[in-house]
Amino acid sequence: MKLVTAIVKPFRLDDVRNALSDVGIQGMTVTEVKGFGRQRGHTELYRGAEYVVDFLPKAKIEVAVPDDLVERTIETIIESAKTGKVGDGKIFVTNLEQVWRIRTGETGDGAI
Repeated sequence: MKLVTAIVKPFRLDDVRNALSDVGIQGMTVTEVKGFGRQRGHTELYRGAEYVVDFLPKAKIEVAVPDDLVERTIETIIESAKTGKVGDGKIFVTNLEQVWRIRTGETGDGAI
């Protein structure tokens, strides 16, 4: 089992969610986060004053998937989140040792 974590632009979130649902991903956790990478933020003008926005809004998606769905999950996220511009995001994959479903006590792939 793997935990696939994707950081994407907030306006792409619905597209990613729908695409993951279409390939059979049933659940995910979404968090509103802020950060920056190579784009290093940007400068904005507000009421005549210029200020720097260091941290940009992003959406963090976490999906626990069985090993056989990892590649398809990654491909789906890339296809649905990509705009071709700086700041499209990142995907991280980490190992999950064990998963428990609290309500039923199921473990492993059955708990996903």
